[in-house]
Amino acid sequence: MGFAEKRGDYWRARYKLSSGKYGTVQDEDGATVRFRTRRAAEQAADAEEVKVREGRRRPAVNASMLFIDYVNRWYAEQDLAASTMQTYRRHIEAHILPEFGHLTMAELERDGRAAIVEWERAGRADYATLTVQGWRRVFHVILADAVREGLLPFNPASRPRGRGRVAGRSQARAPEKTITNALGVVLIAERMALLSGRDDEFVATVGMGFSGMRFGETVGLEAEFVRPGAIRVEWQLHELDDGVLLRCPPKDDSYRTIAVPSWLTALLREQIDRAGPKPCSCHGRTYVYRGHRPPRQGARQVGPRLTDVGRRAGVSAGTVWNALHRRDQVADATLQRVDAAVAELGYLVGSLPDGPTAPHWRRNGFATWLFGPAVSGWYPAKAPSPARPVPVLAEPWPGVPIRGRNAANRADACWVPVARDLTPHGLRHTYKTLMLGLDTPRPLMDLHMGHAKKTVSDAYDHVTADMVARLLEGLTVLWQNALAARRAMHPRSPVAVLDRLLGEESPA
Repeated sequence: MGFAEKRGDYWRARYKLSSGKYGTVQDEDGATVRFRTRRAAEQAADAEEVKVREGRRRPAVNASMLFIDYVNRWYAEQDLAASTMQTYRRHIEAHILPEFGHLTMAELERDGRAAIVEWERAGRADYATLTVQGWRRVFHVILADAVREGLLPFNPASRPRGRGRVAGRSQARAPEKTITNALGVVLIAERMALLSGRDDEFVATVGMGFSGMRFGETVGLEAEFVRPGAIRVEWQLHELDDGVLLRCPPKDDSYRTIAVPSWLTALLREQIDRAGPKPCSCHGRTYVYRGHRPPRQGARQVGPRLTDVGRRAGVSAGTVWNALHRRDQVADATLQRVDAAVAELGYLVGSLPDGPTAPHWRRNGFATWLFGPAVSGWYPAKAPSPARPVPVLAEPWPGVPIRGRNAANRADACWVPVARDLTPHGLRHTYKTLMLGLDTPRPLMDLHMGHAKKTVSDAYDHVTADMVARLLEGLTVLWQNALAARRAMHPRSPVAVLDRLLGEESPA
């Protein structure tokens, strides 16, 4: 028996198809008919069911409708998270419509299942299996809605359960996630600061490695949420395809307060005091971190910067500027060191000064050109240049990256990998392993990671102050041991914040 379904300010008529599923009464163009009253919708639904029982009605109301027309209408009706809408659009426009957009619904009903199997098989030749499975999942969602609307009698993209080779499923597994340890976090953070020429990246990388924050949560960390002994995760910045950084809730609404050691809170407060952040123009919020390059469309400095020369000469950037422009105010010995650093690094006197930085990191800039080279010791390929080692000067240790022309020939060292294939998200996995090594109770680990409770039993798990204290004590010991191991490699660092930490005596 048909029935009426309330949809906001109208009713739609639902009736049972021969397949046992329910369809919706539609007009000649395939659009859902909106009834003003419940009674009218029920009458229309009953009339359609009579047609189905008498065999006078095909499941597809408009078999001549093009799939591309249906998809355009379907996508416009979705109201999902911006990141999900972006993923759907990317899969639809790049992979689904080019292959199936010209087909009618009747053709999809007749030939769709075989065509989808062949499409998926061809996709695996050029893409990872998990990637192709993502396309098919989106396709399945679209066609499932078409079935519910009565445009198709079944879903051609569905995959019957229990079919296929069980032994072959392992071939679709994701690669094993690369992790590092506490010392690896320190070494990577130091290299990132050397690549960017400032301390911001050191603090951010250490923060992710010892708090488990996601990259988007780190970029979106607002100064007001850095609290004594804790970081409050309220927002993240998610980068869309058009470059817009969307301020949105953390993934899966994982709002949480992460207890952090006092030394990490001190690093964050020092970062805020040093950077003096101001509200950004895009969100009007004050963030802990800012981008490391000039804003898009802005002037970009080419080659080494004053900070790079200062590190090489062992002086501040201000002293370098005075040595270049007010030589009478600088000691002769300092002038000689600065001049030697300028020659070695290829610094161009009179080049563009350090201008305003972008308000936020971009994922590509952070992961590809800072994090990737720091963990692997290699710059990625970018036409016309192939992948290449990061050219560095061996002194001061662990080596200062060289920029500018003929950098490779001027270098006298390169970096060995710290944790090849590690990604920024891998620091989140690293933090979880650190907690496991410290025998942290599962409720506290789930709280810090932002993982939701899944069972009734989980509702009875609670975090206590003693659990938190033991975790913070353990993380502090790991941090002190990592600094001691780094100090054993070399007692100093070109990175100012790490150099100060290495000079401090660790408590007994």
